[in-house]
Amino acid sequence: MVLEATMIVVDNSESSRNGDYVPSRWEAQSDAVNMIFSAKTQANPESSVGLMSMGGKGPEMLVTLTTDFGKVLDGMHRTKIRGSTYLATGIQIAGLALKHRQNKSQKQRIIVFTCSTIHEDEPSLVKLAKKMKKNGISVDFVAFGDLDPDNTKKLEVFNETVNSGDGSHLVIIPPGPSLLSDHLLSSAILGGDGSAPRGGEDGVGGAGESGGGFEFGVDPSADPELALALRMSMEEEKARQEKENKAKSEAAKEPGLEGIPEEGGESQPLLEPSGEGSGSGSAPAADDRKDKEDDGDKMDTA
Repeated sequence: MVLEATMIVVDNSESSRNGDYVPSRWEAQSDAVNMIFSAKTQANPESSVGLMSMGGKGPEMLVTLTTDFGKVLDGMHRTKIRGSTYLATGIQIAGLALKHRQNKSQKQRIIVFTCSTIHEDEPSLVKLAKKMKKNGISVDFVAFGDLDPDNTKKLEVFNETVNSGDGSHLVIIPPGPSLLSDHLLSSAILGGDGSAPRGGEDGVGGAGESGGGFEFGVDPSADPELALALRMSMEEEKARQEKENKAKSEAAKEPGLEGIPEEGGESQPLLEPSGEGSGSGSAPAADDRKDKEDDGDKMDTA
């Protein structure tokens, strides 16, 4: 699997408040960020993901490259929606963060979400794209929201300039009932390098057919609490079955009570076939009769 360092740049401008994407542009980005993190780290545990925003008063580094999903969630939670976007500056800062990555063997990638008007002119974007290409950084764009021709043309020119060996991608997603993360899952950004989770090579698998390739059919990035509850339930059921099997095997090894003689020798019936008492039970009766006869003789002598 591809070993990558990925910086995700989200659009937290005022345009991200719009609700033309389910449930809103900002929430759709949040779900997509969680899904991208899971896909990258599941494809290669040594891959790392960072997060930054490019809206408000200026780009802000939210999370440096990490493998801790909790830090990414916290970064999205702390982000405020405000202002306009600074696309070029955001990409430059993301490039610097990748340059200082700890593992130099990681390939460099920037994934930019943009849903608002791009204020930079085309020549400046072309210059930035050439710089990214020179530094060996792939840049993917997820364009949604404001899809006017001027915006899409700028992104297409940037993509053509930065692209080297089909390493960078441009995905344009129009409004619709489907989630943004669902579009990305089937796009070249994730599917192109095989990092999208799958049930098996031929598409055959327990969760791959009906659950989008996720374990238990639930995307852990979209609903981590449900995925954790299902995993814990499965582990508890597995532990219960192992305990039952162990108890059965131990019971099979223990010797039975059959064949163990009772205390005091063989057991004897209380009555003989003739109707008289048998075994030790008759001895006390005989002794009692003898004692009575002796007592009677003594009384007669007196």
